Amino acid sequence: MASADLIAVSGFVVLFAMMILRVPVGIAMGLVGVGGFGAVVGWGPALNLLAQSPIRTITDFNLTLIPFFVLMGVLATNSGMSKELFRTGQAWFGSFRGGMALSTIGACAGFAAICGSSVATAATMTKIALPEMQRVGYRDDIATGVIAAGGTLGILIPPSVVLAVYAFITEQDVGKLFIAGVLPGILAILMYMFTVRVAYAKHLPAGERFDLGEAIRSLSGVWAILLLFIAIIGSIYFGLATATEAAAVGSFLTALIGILRGRLNASRLLESLIEALRTSVAIYTILIGAILFGYFLAVTQSPQKITAWLVGLDLGTYGTLSLILLFFLLMGCILDAMAMIILLVPIVFPVILQLGFDPIWFGVIIVMTVELGLITPPVGMNVFVINSIARKISLQTIFRGVLPFVAADILRLIILVAFPAIVLYLPTTMK
Repeated sequence: MASADLIAVSGFVVLFAMMILRVPVGIAMGLVGVGGFGAVVGWGPALNLLAQSPIRTITDFNLTLIPFFVLMGVLATNSGMSKELFRTGQAWFGSFRGGMALSTIGACAGFAAICGSSVATAATMTKIALPEMQRVGYRDDIATGVIAAGGTLGILIPPSVVLAVYAFITEQDVGKLFIAGVLPGILAILMYMFTVRVAYAKHLPAGERFDLGEAIRSLSGVWAILLLFIAIIGSIYFGLATATEAAAVGSFLTALIGILRGRLNASRLLESLIEALRTSVAIYTILIGAILFGYFLAVTQSPQKITAWLVGLDLGTYGTLSLILLFFLLMGCILDAMAMIILLVPIVFPVILQLGFDPIWFGVIIVMTVELGLITPPVGMNVFVINSIARKISLQTIFRGVLPFVAADILRLIILVAFPAIVLYLPTTMK
């Protein structure tokens, strides 16, 4: 084995060992990246890389959309928009059997459209929807399963921070990726609602009487969310603004709406800015580590060698794709979504290009695949977030509740692989 190959294998072993020891993934990738690069090229160039790469990353204009979208989600949460979404969903769906579960999925989708974070969506809806579902008699596994699955919509329905990171890593148009996520997001909502009605048909509480007047009045509370979604996605779709510009406008409008409605005062604005800063710093730390690790991959030529190995297996185009997706599903049991995108996409992306798949389509497919990691054991980030808030409900109960939604996600993945036009139609019509 050549020395570069030995260094590459050793680097991956050390990286996974550090992650098992709970070293933050960004720090682990940075240390292995600089150490591996130094071992191959020399320590002088490695230290220069360490000095220059972080500055280039945090000053990259294209990446400024990440803190803007993070800030928008925090402001939306602190101004109570999520509660209004749930109330509106309950007003319209509450008359159906299991209407509150359907309302929760709808509210998760609406909040995802302005938040972009699955963990934030799951945490927010746990505080709002779980007590209400428990009050009307939902079993704990059903209630928490619905919230955990609905939370995964946060990284698919645009704007999505994970899709933005994928765009940065693969040098794709983030605007096209956001638009490509719209139809799969709608499909996800419909399939989750169908799953609720089918999988738990015998265990859903009866609905309440429908009041058309109340339902119409409830719409007055969600105009702000609709305005924000149209302002962001509409401006990107019609070519009126770049994704970064749309993110800046979205965060400004969210703050302005919160202030005008009396929901955001000076202290809450400051709290929102601090919270958004903390989250953004964590994301940037991971990105810097990923970039440093990317240089290590480049000098060891690991992606090229893995591409040659996978293609050499002669499994066929879709056989190789299936192997890659299965690998991501398995890794989702031990890594969170952001870590998988940042760590694994640079390795498999050359394979996808050589196989002839569309990189925009693959971005949506791979984000859907890592979604599963948010609700599958043993990590299941959304499950742990819900458990940290609802401590009386065990992890086993929550995992049992999400099983039907895992099956729905796998079926949706198969549909979008078989019919890529569902993903690619809207991007081809962009201005």
